Amino acid sequence: MENIKSYIEENKDRFLEELFGLIRIPSISSESDRKEDMLKAAEYWKETILKAGADKVEVMPTEGNPIVYGEKIIDPNAPTVLVYGHYDVMPVDPLDLWDTPPFEPEIRDGKIWARGADDDKGQAFMHAKAFEFMVKTDSLPCNVKFMIEGEEEVGSPSMGKWCADNKEMLKADIILVSDTGMIAEDIPSITTGLRGLAYWQVEVTGPNRDLHSGIFGGAVENPINILSKMIAQMVDENGKITIPGFYDDVVEVSPDERAMLSKAPFDVEEYKKAIDVEELAGEEGYTPMEHTGIRPTFDVCGIWGGYTGEGAKTVLPSKAFAKISTRLVPHQDHKKIADLFKEHFESIAPKSVKVEVTSLHGGQGYVCPIDLPAYKAAEKAYEEVFGKTPVPVRSGGSIPIISTFEEILETKSVLMGFGLESDAIHSPNENYPLNQFFNGIETIPYFYKYFAEMMK
Repeated sequence: MENIKSYIEENKDRFLEELFGLIRIPSISSESDRKEDMLKAAEYWKETILKAGADKVEVMPTEGNPIVYGEKIIDPNAPTVLVYGHYDVMPVDPLDLWDTPPFEPEIRDGKIWARGADDDKGQAFMHAKAFEFMVKTDSLPCNVKFMIEGEEEVGSPSMGKWCADNKEMLKADIILVSDTGMIAEDIPSITTGLRGLAYWQVEVTGPNRDLHSGIFGGAVENPINILSKMIAQMVDENGKITIPGFYDDVVEVSPDERAMLSKAPFDVEEYKKAIDVEELAGEEGYTPMEHTGIRPTFDVCGIWGGYTGEGAKTVLPSKAFAKISTRLVPHQDHKKIADLFKEHFESIAPKSVKVEVTSLHGGQGYVCPIDLPAYKAAEKAYEEVFGKTPVPVRSGGSIPIISTFEEILETKSVLMGFGLESDAIHSPNENYPLNQFFNGIETIPYFYKYFAEMMK
């Protein structure tokens, strides 16, 4: 791998321009009018993997957006790595908070600024370029398969069936994923746990039409007021979620593991300063790192209703809406939680309104054992490039499809992320440091090297 640095240096401008071509495609999976863009992004990935040296690549249809599958089999007896990534991105709203257009990538202050720069176009693209290097230098020690999907940001609804239908084709020794992050640019880390997710939309209906807030106000319940009161009941003064049965399957993390997790560098004051808040919150009895890694949460992701335009309009709205999510820890079943919330939330509604709860998507949590050969290979790969042993961390985020892979494909995943907290994924002004992009391309071939050695 001695010449990986020079290969990157010689080709970095091309790598970036090729990545920018992908980023320029507005592949927002949650917007129904983006179907052509989704197909265009899939075809772009097909050409990328083919040019990188795959023997076969297909854009395969699903019940939703297509999945790109590619492979290079060097030896049927060699270990097989299945690379997972996604080409869909989050919506860009609110657009007016972006400093530059979200689908016109720009390099500024040593970073790529664009939607998908990190999540997951930038991170997934590192794998294509690392694979290209290994093929061109005849240093690929494993069989490689790619599956790049287009629905991760909406819960991967088509992925489970596609995996079940193609289980034999997808056989592998490990699934390699870069869709997570590191503690800091100089502190590598490997994500060993992901929280699960349950997500709903709530609709509260009061009167059969919007009413004059002066003539009717005080006599007729306001759905926005009711919705706000109902949401406020979901978490108590100690930060505990009040849904009956919510904690039934939560397994407490052992003191030893909590001690290990606490070794990850974390500065509370810097954390607050970075997000410009004076005080943190969370469940009583746990640290901020534990709040985001090993404990479940309840959050309102959006709330609307009534008049929100310029100026004033004295209206008592007919309806109010909210998008609500819970992050779940391993062993909590997202389907069970979805039912528990729906039953509880609808039960506490006053008779003055009608409440409808619709489950949108969800997924299970995931834990990666740190004694896996793939974990050890990833550890050594980071040591080669960053000069430090990576810290195992549990992420507060969710990648629901990872637990599905374990269930359907019966294959573990190792999460080699290179993103940073400052990358602002899912937010305006998403970015990805150039150093992280190139360091990722350099690190990935070492993973293959050490994984092949450990699997002998």
